[in-house]
Amino acid sequence: MTSGTIRVLIADDQQMVRQGFSVLLNTQPDIDVIGQAVDGLDAVAQVAELAPDVVLMDIRMPELGGIEATRRIVGKTPQIKVLVLTTFDLDEYVYDALRAGASGFLLKDASADKLAEAVRVVAAGDALLAPGITRRLIARFSQLDGAPRAPLKERVGELTERETEVLALIAQGLSNAEIAERLVVAEQTVKTHVGRILVKLGLRDRTQAAVFAYESGLVRPSGY
Repeated sequence: MTSGTIRVLIADDQQMVRQGFSVLLNTQPDIDVIGQAVDGLDAVAQVAELAPDVVLMDIRMPELGGIEATRRIVGKTPQIKVLVLTTFDLDEYVYDALRAGASGFLLKDASADKLAEAVRVVAAGDALLAPGITRRLIARFSQLDGAPRAPLKERVGELTERETEVLALIAQGLSNAEIAERLVVAEQTVKTHVGRILVKLGLRDRTQAAVFAYESGLVRPSGY
């Protein structure tokens, strides 16, 4: 980010949607929409050229869908955050988008304020899931067939007891401040734990950490 300004690229095949989001976000003093892409291929190309901080990515687009575009973008430039926007809140879209590397998932009917805040949250390196999406995500994991993936389960053993506890709370959707309150520790202490968790497990961000917690069996949705 330059001078605190978040550079945003909007990728959506509907012109009215692109222009609407652009107008809404450009009213924010700390957000600058630097480009608009008409499909996934265009988004990948523009990311390479413009290097935005955040990409607002539609799921269903011609030529190349948002999930595959997200996978390509994050694979080449993991520092760029992708916030998936869609009118569909079906489980498979949520799961696949997060596995592809999206840092957040928000429905298109979100208010202008929530959209702007979502951009800020993912730009800062935090994960963002709309409350309804979070519930569906948990339901999705509870329906997965088979036992937890053994290699992932073994990797949990690399964490300290406190780090394991923090990872479980991340998977529940708690912020650093909320985790600090729950564990009665300083928020900076939680940030340190989160950083160590990501490094030890080779994860990019909190979203990947949450997915890891479910897939490893550390967190069981039925427990909530």
